[in-house]
Amino acid sequence: MENIFDDNYFMKKALQEAELAYDKGEIPVGAVIVIDNKIIARGHNLTETLNDVTAHAEMQAITAAANFLGGKYLQNCTLYVTLEPCQMCAGALYWSQISKIVYGARDLERGCINLKTKLHPKTVIKGGIMEQETASLLKRFFIERRNLN
Repeated sequence: MENIFDDNYFMKKALQEAELAYDKGEIPVGAVIVIDNKIIARGHNLTETLNDVTAHAEMQAITAAANFLGGKYLQNCTLYVTLEPCQMCAGALYWSQISKIVYGARDLERGCINLKTKLHPKTVIKGGIMEQETASLLKRFFIERRNLN
């Protein structure tokens, strides 16, 4: 029997969050945190809305998941995020001890991989899930932004 709750399923949910950010004029990055095939937290970029440089999708989702679980550690949880985490978010994910990070598009300039940001030793990272769809939304956002200015 096929498990419908695969990486693509949850990345689609993260992409829905990214679209909410897009609609608000935020950089369209979305995230969900999952445990036992259940979404326990959602987040999308709110840096403009909250006037807060730390209000990235991952940070919103980490806080929501910790509140849901009643503790700061996200062991046995998976983060699905539409863009590879930046250094700040990767640092927060390190401290949360999240078990797995699944991202869509790479961020070659600000992403944690090229910046060699350490993740928790037990954290598994996997990329490229729905990469074209997640990258396409980001590209469309920045093209529209350039055309407005």
